[in-house]
Amino acid sequence: MSVVIYENTDVRATAGPDSCGDGLVVANGRVVAVGRARDLAAAYPRATRVDLLGLWLFPGLIDAHIHLTGYGLGLLHLDLRGASSVEEAAALVSSAARGAPPEGREGWVLGGGWDKNIWAEGRFPTRHDLDPAAGGRPAALTSKDGHLLWVNTAALQAAGITRETPDPPGGVIGRDSAGEPDGILRETATALVRRAVPPPGPEALDRATLAACADLHRLGITGVHAFTGTTASGPDHLAPLQRLHLRGELSLRTVASIPDSSIEAAAHAGLRTGFGDEMLRVGPVKIFADGTLGSQTASMLAPFEGEAGGRGIRLREPEEMRRLVGAAVQSGLWIAIHAIGDRANREALDALEPHLEASRRAGARHRVEHVQLLHEEDLSRLAALGVTASMQPIHATSDRDIADRYWGGRARLAYAWRSLADSGALIAFGSDAPVETADPWAGLHAATTRMRGEEPGRPAWYPEQRLTLAEAFRAYTSGAALAAGTEAWQGSLGTGMLADFIVLDRDPYAVGPGGLRDVRVHATFVGGRTVHASGPLEGL
Repeated sequence: MSVVIYENTDVRATAGPDSCGDGLVVANGRVVAVGRARDLAAAYPRATRVDLLGLWLFPGLIDAHIHLTGYGLGLLHLDLRGASSVEEAAALVSSAARGAPPEGREGWVLGGGWDKNIWAEGRFPTRHDLDPAAGGRPAALTSKDGHLLWVNTAALQAAGITRETPDPPGGVIGRDSAGEPDGILRETATALVRRAVPPPGPEALDRATLAACADLHRLGITGVHAFTGTTASGPDHLAPLQRLHLRGELSLRTVASIPDSSIEAAAHAGLRTGFGDEMLRVGPVKIFADGTLGSQTASMLAPFEGEAGGRGIRLREPEEMRRLVGAAVQSGLWIAIHAIGDRANREALDALEPHLEASRRAGARHRVEHVQLLHEEDLSRLAALGVTASMQPIHATSDRDIADRYWGGRARLAYAWRSLADSGALIAFGSDAPVETADPWAGLHAATTRMRGEEPGRPAWYPEQRLTLAEAFRAYTSGAALAAGTEAWQGSLGTGMLADFIVLDRDPYAVGPGGLRDVRVHATFVGGRTVHASGPLEGL
């Protein structure tokens, strides 16, 4: 048995502020002991000793909500997140179109990340903005929140969308004043074009997934809860994950969700949440209750500010959602419901409540994804029902301005981490990448400051909802593990736990919340194996 002592470090076994010693012993991919390096060396005289140069050692972080394969594909596609106007986005499309091969999937101009809420024009783009930029190639560009698709005329033609095409259930085809498609597709309508895009082949999906893993390791992430795309998008992530795992190439511990369209197939095959091993496991069934704030498709109890009748889009009727939850619970599957608006969150909890006793008997840990806006009457219900609040702190600072614009005073219970924590709810943090940055240090900064890093002089947004750094770290470590049922081996560095840890260039507790965005990860280990090393630890 190969034994390694990592020494000359400050070990924070639970990601808390208190040191647990200056040494960590690892053997066979697990933690054997934590304590004083001198004592550990005496106990394991034949161990290999690795000097960590006085750096700080923490448990690996877990991203509890990421679109892993989509994130990887996004690393290979056009990124519009930096565009500040329609004109700038079109210029980026034009550059990409000039370099695209003429045939197959790559003949399309694909990408995403655009956000009309920050554009100078303050409007949605149209196909007419995109047509000259794409140079005749079909183009399909996903919005930052993943619920809208901006397409050009060539893409509409490839999908067979005309003025006579009806809106699909749960979706909207944007139309101009003459009734012609305007190039914006909402929610399930995005599938009409996505079906026309040649799908990425197995090799492309594998390459994208590996790219995502490498990028996440660089940020200190050792595990993820991976979800497929939006209501009608996103490649199947299970196939590439399984291929990579079988080849021994998967380096990111992954809990993979199942789309609700696959409940019956999964039940028939005897698939259950928790099937798998410590590297790849079956996760919850993902159900969509509504859309997003940014696209004004979040399902609301009262209209958006300034809109007399705009209450968003219900993607599941309450009775249908209760039926889906019941079918999943009966089949041994846990539930994750996407809910943004206060009506969507209420109806998600209403759908879970009738199945509470059956879920408890089965040991199921259901969750609501995002929980972006709650009505005060629903605030305590997650804790009462044992439902995890799976949230993404970066959404709060990113969406702050549009939350004020569309939710007004209701935003005091938006991204309400402190209120939920005080109610006793379990909180698990993630990124929602590629919708937002995958950087957990930006997420930790948002959770503890409720401020944007680039606006240090601006007051914190509803600062009473801030968490302490220890609480935020727990949501990225042990909280995420509890949400997935993996806490017996993941989320901390006690004896017998998996040796998933990271080495930092500074102590996050010493730099304080304001310095969290500057923390750098010098090394990442999964099962005691180095998956990232840089700076003074490069070559480790």
